[in-house]
Amino acid sequence: MSSTTAHVTQLWRHPVKSMAGEPLETATLGRRGVLGDRLWALHDVERDTTISARRLPAVLRFAARYVSIPGSDAGPGRAPAVIVTAPDGTEHHSDDPGIHAALSSRLDRDVRLIPLPDDPRAHRLPWRERLGTLTPGALARDLGIAPDEKMPKVSDMNARALATLARNATPPGSFVDLCPVHLISEASTATIADAIGEDHVDPRRFRPNIVIAGTTTGLPEAEWTKATINLGNARLHVVMKTVRCVVPSREHIDLPLDKRLTRAVASTSDRYLGVYADVVRSGEVRVGDTLTVTPPRPPNRLQRLAGTGRTLALDSANRAVELLRRP
Repeated sequence: MSSTTAHVTQLWRHPVKSMAGEPLETATLGRRGVLGDRLWALHDVERDTTISARRLPAVLRFAARYVSIPGSDAGPGRAPAVIVTAPDGTEHHSDDPGIHAALSSRLDRDVRLIPLPDDPRAHRLPWRERLGTLTPGALARDLGIAPDEKMPKVSDMNARALATLARNATPPGSFVDLCPVHLISEASTATIADAIGEDHVDPRRFRPNIVIAGTTTGLPEAEWTKATINLGNARLHVVMKTVRCVVPSREHIDLPLDKRLTRAVASTSDRYLGVYADVVRSGEVRVGDTLTVTPPRPPNRLQRLAGTGRTLALDSANRAVELLRRP
């Protein structure tokens, strides 16, 4: 893989996890990703865990925006006030004590709108949630996998991501799913659109921070794992391909339910689309900025052997999970 050059077409910040976000012309990227991204979330009181749209898709029909532009100190323990807009257009301010009851009533679940805490232990899953989250049945439900379909290859996932999923609702210190930044290309969404016979699939369905264009056709990000991405004056390290659940197919704020998407992503890209990345150099990124993807150095012999061993072990685990799913 040689260096690839593209450009940024969209930037997104999501003030509240799983709710519609805000388009940006300029974004500040830091260690935790886009400044102000996912500094709030809904907490499920009964399950004592952070709510995701995988388990409560109605959240996708809500939108959130900041009352004022987040300052440079925004982060855990310092979440600026937000306004949540319900599907009927009613607005709820995060400073309003009645917001919890209002959201609970609309979602038919006892929830609390909470800011990102500064205690990393707050993200730990209760034991009953840990035991139930990673069962074959729960994984199949979250990923929208039918009984006649295979699970995605776990060997394509990052070891850190697997450990995070096993112990935490979200990575300690954040409300993101796995990594601080999520990128997707217009080439990939066009490939999925073609698979379902449509002219266009809105990238918002995949909830990225950065949308890019100018790459080749097909699924260019599938080759970016461990690559370096330079954009604006920031630099990213690609951690892994993004495993897709059923969320893109759900009804969003102004996008209808489309169950074809889950099947299309499964058949076209083995349930992976887009990439997750860490920020290795902070900086500003603007719509229109050039983005350069540089491949990693080829692994040495020892690294190849270690990688082969890991893949064999995880593929064996995949086969075991498939056996457990059989009726």
